[in-house]
Amino acid sequence: MNVQTPSAPLTARTPDERLGGIIKLAIMAVGGQGGGVLTNWIEALARGNGYDCQATSVAGVAQRTGATIYYIEMAPHSGATPIFSLAPSGGDVDVLIAAEMMEAGRAIMRGFVTPDRTTLIASTHRMLAVSEKMVPGDGIADPEEVRAAAEIAAKTLIMADLDTLATSQGSVISASLFGALAGSGVLPFPRAAYEAAIRASGKGVEASLRAFDAGFGVAERGVEPARVPDAHARPVVPTVTGPQALVAEWEALVFRVQALPVAVQDIALAGLRKVVDFQDLAYGAEYLDRVESVLARDSAERGHDLTREAAKYVANAMAYDDVIRVADLKTRSARIARIRQQMNAGEVMQLTEYLHPRAPEIVSLFPARLGAWFEASERRMARFDRLVNKGRRLRTDGLRGFVQLYLIGMLRKRRRGNLRHRTEMAHMARWLDAALGRAGSDYALAVETLRTRRLVKGYSDTHARGLSKFDRVMAAIALVEGRDDAADWARRLREAALQDEEGKALDGAIQTIRSFTAPADPTAA
Repeated sequence: MNVQTPSAPLTARTPDERLGGIIKLAIMAVGGQGGGVLTNWIEALARGNGYDCQATSVAGVAQRTGATIYYIEMAPHSGATPIFSLAPSGGDVDVLIAAEMMEAGRAIMRGFVTPDRTTLIASTHRMLAVSEKMVPGDGIADPEEVRAAAEIAAKTLIMADLDTLATSQGSVISASLFGALAGSGVLPFPRAAYEAAIRASGKGVEASLRAFDAGFGVAERGVEPARVPDAHARPVVPTVTGPQALVAEWEALVFRVQALPVAVQDIALAGLRKVVDFQDLAYGAEYLDRVESVLARDSAERGHDLTREAAKYVANAMAYDDVIRVADLKTRSARIARIRQQMNAGEVMQLTEYLHPRAPEIVSLFPARLGAWFEASERRMARFDRLVNKGRRLRTDGLRGFVQLYLIGMLRKRRRGNLRHRTEMAHMARWLDAALGRAGSDYALAVETLRTRRLVKGYSDTHARGLSKFDRVMAAIALVEGRDDAADWARRLREAALQDEEGKALDGAIQTIRSFTAPADPTAA
């Protein structure tokens, strides 16, 4: 998302004396961020301190078309009936609270934030928009563009990761935003009045007050600087607990990571954690075996780019998404706790999983030989698909549905013997062999071949589409191998494959390559 300040700078409106005492606040938040709770607190704050107040909301569709906009106007009680607006106007907002970085950008683009009057309070964390997630490649907008625009557009800027701040205090972002509002001093109310509004709500008071205090402190610091990672820093090794034998085995794997070049260690440690979480410690040892085999073919003169890319994409290839993985993740206690927190649910919560397994997913769980026998016959697969290809709803807040998914997740112990694992490992081996086979003659092409693996991701139809694109790109790379610009063409092919879901850009790139690599027709005039 490109964030720009308005092309024509908004100038201050000619003040109307009758409106001089009105304070105008807008809150932009998506579902689950407590925008309604924050609005209620501000209303209670104003009315409890002798102000007339009105609040309205215009619902968006989460981040598909924009956040819900809560709008509040307040003025000192004068005895007369106040007349308040129902929605914010460009150039006429005193305080803009954005519960996420993209919402700050949207507020700036709509002209709600102006340098003559607006205090902008924004959280720097990200909740990716659907438009960002839809892009097959990296569609994440650059938050630094929003930060730069906010520094120009706002009169006063308060910007920090208020979501993480609130979570660390056992609360939600609405409380830390309320604290930042209090700390900004833009409203004529003492801190005690804000805290009284929280106490009056009667829900999660102590945690909310802790998050409020943290947000108040952030307002005193103003803008939290962007974190720039240190590329040369050694990764922080997480502390693990468990049986002594397993902890010792994990520490031995970590020691192997620490023996790798510093440029590789951070991504190798992340990859190790991923594959161990996916399967077990022995699987982690297999992962490091592969990384070390690539390192043996690499050199420090090249910055170990080959090994670093292998450490990333080998982990992704080994930790593929399958039915077992999905079931395992859905039944983890951390997921249940996260849903409870996001939904602000108490002891009573209904959780329904929507499943639609097809024959290929079920057959992939079979022992390799049995699964291959099924796949060898389209007729058998069609019959089996008619039997299993039905939508299902499982209530995992109840014992029956939870146990069904939990038992599927336990199949991870037998994963190495199933058809899907054999297929994935064979596919990974062909890809690695192709990349390493090019390392001696064209190092840059070998690196780009490893990066092509990013096309393979997801589950079910998403995985099938990505795999199809991957195979087509690998075939096209073979056509340009040996050319001086082969690595550049490999990069172009990968980027083309990531441009659209249908693969039209990739079709065009492959056609271009074929136009100059196809052998000449000797019969042509």
